[in-house]
Amino acid sequence: MRLDRLAGKRPASMALAVVTTAALAASAAGGAQAAPPTSTATALYLVQTVSEPVANYAGGVSGYAATRPVAGERVDAHSTAATRWRDRLRGEHDAALRGARVDATKKSYDYGITFNGFSARLTSAEVARLRADSGVLRVWKSEQLQADTITTRDFLGLTGPGGVWNKQFKGDAHAGEGVIVGIIDSGIWAENPSFAPLSTPRPDQRDINKKWKGTCDVGVEQPVACNNKLIGARYFHADANVNDVEFLSPRDYNGHGSHTASTTAGNFGVTASINGGVVGTVSGVAPAARIAAYKVLWHNPVAGNSSGGTADIVAAIDAAVADGVDVINYSISGSSQYVVDPAEIAFLNAAAAGVFVSASAGNSGDTIGASSVAHNSPWLTTVAASTHDRGNTKTVTLGNGVTYTGVGVGVAAGPATLIDSSSAGLAGADQAQVDLCYIGTLDPAKVTGKIVLCDRGGNARVDKSAAVAQAGGIGMIQANTSAAQSLNADFHAVPSIHLDATAGAAVTAYVASAANPTASISAVSTDPVRAPAMAGFSSYGPALAGNGDLLKPDITAPGADIIAAVSPAGSGGNNFNSLSGTSMSAPHIAGVAALIKSKNPKWSPMWIKSAMMTTASTKDNTGAPIQWSQGDATPLNYGSGHVVPGSAFDPGLVYDSTPEQWLQYACGIGQLQLITEAEFCQSVGSIDPSDLNYPSIAVGDVPGAQTVTRKVTNVSKNSSVYAAQVTAPAGFSVKVEPKTLTVPPGKSKTFKVTITRTTAAAGAWAFGSLTWSDLRNHKVTSPIAVRYSALAAPVEANGSGTSGSTALALRTGFAGTLTTAVGGLVAADVSSLAFAGPNPTFTPVVSDSVKKVTVTVPAGTAVARFSTFDADVPMGTDVDVFVYPAGNTTSQVASSTGGTAQESVTLSAGAYDVYVHLFAAAGAVTMPGNTWVVPSTAAGNLTATPASQAATVNGPATVTATWSGLTAGVRYLGVLAYRNGSTPVGQTVLSVNG
Repeated sequence: MRLDRLAGKRPASMALAVVTTAALAASAAGGAQAAPPTSTATALYLVQTVSEPVANYAGGVSGYAATRPVAGERVDAHSTAATRWRDRLRGEHDAALRGARVDATKKSYDYGITFNGFSARLTSAEVARLRADSGVLRVWKSEQLQADTITTRDFLGLTGPGGVWNKQFKGDAHAGEGVIVGIIDSGIWAENPSFAPLSTPRPDQRDINKKWKGTCDVGVEQPVACNNKLIGARYFHADANVNDVEFLSPRDYNGHGSHTASTTAGNFGVTASINGGVVGTVSGVAPAARIAAYKVLWHNPVAGNSSGGTADIVAAIDAAVADGVDVINYSISGSSQYVVDPAEIAFLNAAAAGVFVSASAGNSGDTIGASSVAHNSPWLTTVAASTHDRGNTKTVTLGNGVTYTGVGVGVAAGPATLIDSSSAGLAGADQAQVDLCYIGTLDPAKVTGKIVLCDRGGNARVDKSAAVAQAGGIGMIQANTSAAQSLNADFHAVPSIHLDATAGAAVTAYVASAANPTASISAVSTDPVRAPAMAGFSSYGPALAGNGDLLKPDITAPGADIIAAVSPAGSGGNNFNSLSGTSMSAPHIAGVAALIKSKNPKWSPMWIKSAMMTTASTKDNTGAPIQWSQGDATPLNYGSGHVVPGSAFDPGLVYDSTPEQWLQYACGIGQLQLITEAEFCQSVGSIDPSDLNYPSIAVGDVPGAQTVTRKVTNVSKNSSVYAAQVTAPAGFSVKVEPKTLTVPPGKSKTFKVTITRTTAAAGAWAFGSLTWSDLRNHKVTSPIAVRYSALAAPVEANGSGTSGSTALALRTGFAGTLTTAVGGLVAADVSSLAFAGPNPTFTPVVSDSVKKVTVTVPAGTAVARFSTFDADVPMGTDVDVFVYPAGNTTSQVASSTGGTAQESVTLSAGAYDVYVHLFAAAGAVTMPGNTWVVPSTAAGNLTATPASQAATVNGPATVTATWSGLTAGVRYLGVLAYRNGSTPVGQTVLSVNG
């Protein structure tokens, strides 16, 4: 799993449309995945069996009482009923193993609290037998994922006489009492003063003792010690590479886990020093809350990041809920397309059990761009990253007298000679690494005593200044290479300034043209700055899961340049450091959730989430709209806005949803069907995803008009009359019925919102809001994000067989004639890719673990795609795909990096080098790479009927795709192109496995 911290992330993509078709789809497509070859090699798998776990079992089995908690209560995983049900689940797991002729002692974990199943190291034959068992729902390979504040306490309004800590808790010493926060991450450095024992006696100790059922597993190597602040610690490593630098214990090497834990609930007023200098005092958002650390991420010294397996992560979620945590922070990457992977399923049941989950939105905003947001499940809170107002302005003045403004910390440097790193490399060093200032690539003979200009990208930002210092340089200018990239005031090895792409290009041009270029870097100005603004790296929507019908991310919080605890083992001896990423914003929301839970112990996770979302702000500290790299930010960037903790304690109304509704949502977007029995969604039902009772309103494909339904609940102590105030999105009208709501305390009222297109252009997002206001100063605001679609049609469709057909349900958003033409079908152009073996590190160079396919896409192509498939390789194989312009190895333009061999990228016109990287496998692998370049003309093997039909605004339509004459075993790709007369209005990409 990827840590959602900015440094050390896996290469991402930008510019081109990216389609990652996970193994879920292949497994669910009626046997699309071929039977695996017989092998004695094993890999770690998660096996899900049919019954509900303890957190969500509502009864119904004779002799077994319900274990799911009632609204407002937490699951008791240690009750008699839970223990009996848990034993039954273990029997179910063992029966599945016996039926598949697998020794039960091969189990690594037995899950039953938030996920019903087990993990085990299995051969491919054993996996096949388990998949055939009627008691087994799904088998996943354990996927490796990576880990995608001095003044934030003031910026968030926590401090001061009128701040949250004083107003709600009568001081920081009580802020978050009675709440336990679980941190699922890279462990914890227990000796950091942020985790020192709290003063005693504690007024909440009885409550903590009642709910806490966990343990402090101190570990083997450099064991940790718990106390009344760090009350629990565990570590999970069934699917981990515990290398020589790591600790076989909950102790944190990477530093990521310590940082997120201290940001969420670190002690108040701890003095922080970085590189020997005091930088101020730090405090967690909920300083009186208790912490339980669950180590699932293990440091990779080669890649410089931490990663962990799904099997370990699900075990940690299971343990945290059973242990009694109230809030979980999960600053780890997740799927941008699916809401039904094992971790998301475990979090669904954690939320059903009363646990609030804060998850990072991802750090691919400045690389992939739109639709890069991860964690699209409605049952957790997805957090974007933004800046805060700590002063970090620096300037650089060139020898020609021109001054540019950027960010940084620390003292001044210069005037001194300025040199571009591109001309400062050691003989024989890789030029691309020289340009990016990799450690060990710069020549001291050229750098000593000078300020060095380095391009951003490739390695960690602080590693660039370390490379300059290593070569004898006295300062660094770091230049962004694209407008979307963030600016970060890191603590560097030499005085440094970080410039945006425009200023960086100007400095680069000056160095190239001046006879004797010089520069001076100023000391930092600590005057407060305008904030928040969206961080360039922060992933944004529209969400791919649900095609934009659920707004993600949900909210934003500070995530840039956050100072908090780290591990001195992996941070150059520092106990504190400044880190950036959505990894840093998610714990701010987890901390606010802990504060709200402390004040309102009976509030459900959805009430807490709604309270934060409906009271968030879309303005910065100047009163102007929150900004991003392209101007005014939108709900696709920040969801409901920037968290305002003080307002969230009295939201007035909340939007609630239940586990049943979450399942109906997952069925409505066609995903729960991928992991359940065929009849499940028929029995549980489905809803239009836009109708989920969510605090935001999103419709990704308004076909002229659409009505959504919402229900609000009064959580205040007084009855109020609320009036609707609407800001309609540009090009739409919005009607709310009824316009007023009288809501008694504890009661709910339903209303409808009808959104009608007036002048909006097709395909463009527009934004507005709905606010319910009463005379008690409540303002309950929901963002509205809508996109007019002249046609609501499936983006993708699948078929199989040498002949066949599939009917596609459409909805038209115009009055006229809908015509449908076809392109293709085209058979795959297959390249044989022979890998000698896997390597977890990728570079765009052909090697034993990396192969290249060059693809040329002519102008006018209907669709072009490159794909690999799980069915073509042994189970347990994981490949990733990276795309660069032909002949260019520095400007990555697309990627697909899921946890299996099922990868796909869709390409626009141009010439590309597609690199296929064998990330994990049991040994040598030979597999096909499939390329399709589909013209806009028919190939004679695909028809669409009817070719034309009458269309009305918000009217239904059906188009049937029929294929024939295909070759068995060959994969085909085609397009159904829809038009309003001669105007294109959409398309469906059709994949057929002959």
